[in-house]
Amino acid sequence: MLGDSLSAEYGLKRGSGWVALLEQRLAAQKLRATVVNASISGDTSSGGRSRLPALLKQHRPTHVVIELGGNDALRGLPMSMTQSNLDEMTRAAQQAGAKVLLLGLQMPPNYGRAYAESFAALYGKVAEARKAALVPFFLKGVADAPNALQLFQADRIHPSETAQATMLDNVWPALKDLLAAG
Repeated sequence: MLGDSLSAEYGLKRGSGWVALLEQRLAAQKLRATVVNASISGDTSSGGRSRLPALLKQHRPTHVVIELGGNDALRGLPMSMTQSNLDEMTRAAQQAGAKVLLLGLQMPPNYGRAYAESFAALYGKVAEARKAALVPFFLKGVADAPNALQLFQADRIHPSETAQATMLDNVWPALKDLLAAG
């Protein structure tokens, strides 16, 4: 798992984030898998791209989940750079023999419709080009929920503990399919 604060349990008690819940679900379903959460709060796609080669070498994963890019957008970094970094991470993981799942993110409406649509689409472009699996909107049912404010911490950026199960449920179908495929 290569991600940012959304996957690194930012502001949550340890063991309550969606990645920890994933470990519990894998165990409950008797699916043998070791989960390595290499997520770092504040990470960008550039940071993930620079860290990935050493992680691939050290852990030799069969599957890589990439949840990065949100901090790029929040910092106003060029979308072309984010797309290039996601593409390169996907390529590198696949070249190392891993199946890849990209977790798509979306920007709030205050970024403007054109920007938000272009940003959301870049995940699909990378997934299609690299034939990688995709969850189009990782925070579906959280950021777009009628009670969204209740599903976020006070900063209105990081999902609360209550939202973590929904986040896992968004990832699970695509990840389960990848795991079943080998």
